[in-house]
Amino acid sequence: MAAHTVKAFDDDLDQLRASIAEMGGLAEAAISESLRALMQNDLEAAMRVIANDKKLDALESEIERNVVQLIALRAPMADDLREVVAALKIAGVVERIGDYAKNIAKRVHVIEAAAHIEPLSLLPEMGRIVGEMVHNVLNAFAARDADLAVQVCDRDRAVDDFYNSIFRTLLTFMMETPHLITPATHLLFIAKNLERIGDHATNVAEMVYFAATGEQMTERHKGEDGTGDWTDD
Repeated sequence: MAAHTVKAFDDDLDQLRASIAEMGGLAEAAISESLRALMQNDLEAAMRVIANDKKLDALESEIERNVVQLIALRAPMADDLREVVAALKIAGVVERIGDYAKNIAKRVHVIEAAAHIEPLSLLPEMGRIVGEMVHNVLNAFAARDADLAVQVCDRDRAVDDFYNSIFRTLLTFMMETPHLITPATHLLFIAKNLERIGDHATNVAEMVYFAATGEQMTERHKGEDGTGDWTDD
């Protein structure tokens, strides 16, 4: 491959990585801002999260176009092809993470009564962990760091533990306080959205690991929470 072609390909990859990083930054901000809006009952902040989701959608579409063009023009092979394909898949997953953050923001206006529900206090820490997972897994992609990808997967157990604790506590709360079943149910959906973000971060980690090593990550153990895979899309 001619030197100028190699340079052009490297530039294309750098641009692709930058776009993924930008998507990741927007998704991280959406997670933290939606939870801040929830804790402070900030309806304006919640509306901003919902509106900003369009930026993630636009970036995903741009990345899809760039990947198709890059494959058509550069015909990448081996590890380069794995990275390009991983970028395409990761863009879709990050867009989905943004959707989960948007779903949290949509519930801010309907759960004012949740202020006195104790599990609400657990959500910010759960959100901090999943936000950190998203941040680290995208750093792993940018650096082709398989070890960091494995560490991200290891953090998913803490997210599952938070979710299981919140789930059980809220079920007990709803049985004891039936007049607050509606806000408690909304909190369950929010906790499930955060748990799904953690799952998506681990999915990205597996893609990063494969792109970096050419091998599938050893299947990780998933705990049984008995709650099913319900969420609002």
